[in-house]
Amino acid sequence: MEKRNIGKLIAGVVIIAFVFIAALMFGLPRYNVWQQEMAGKAEMAKAEQNRRILVEEAKAKLEAEKLNAQAEIERAKGMAEAMKLENGTLSETYNQYLFIRTLEKLADKGDLPQIIYVPTNGMVPVMDVSKKSPVKQMQE
Repeated sequence: MEKRNIGKLIAGVVIIAFVFIAALMFGLPRYNVWQQEMAGKAEMAKAEQNRRILVEEAKAKLEAEKLNAQAEIERAKGMAEAMKLENGTLSETYNQYLFIRTLEKLADKGDLPQIIYVPTNGMVPVMDVSKKSPVKQMQE
């Protein structure tokens, strides 16, 4: 009897193993296809999200450029009005004022370069030392 039980047991294990192998043969390819489909959907969703981010960044840049353009227009209007008040001429005193304001702005940013102030021509700062000074031009 023991041989019969062992034979039935072996036959049962073989049948279970055969059913398990058959299930794997049909199930694994379908699982792989499903897994690849899910991975593709995930990639597609990621690409779509990246595209949306790029579009939003471009919109933000466009809005910033529009605002910068408006600010530049307002600055130009202010300069035009200032020129009208001065009858179209800039005095030396106003040029000095503009120079000092520019220095203050650079100092606020922390970008102030080393400036060597050489008082010449009525205490007006020399803006471009690469050009010949009017005094040297007159001497030549």
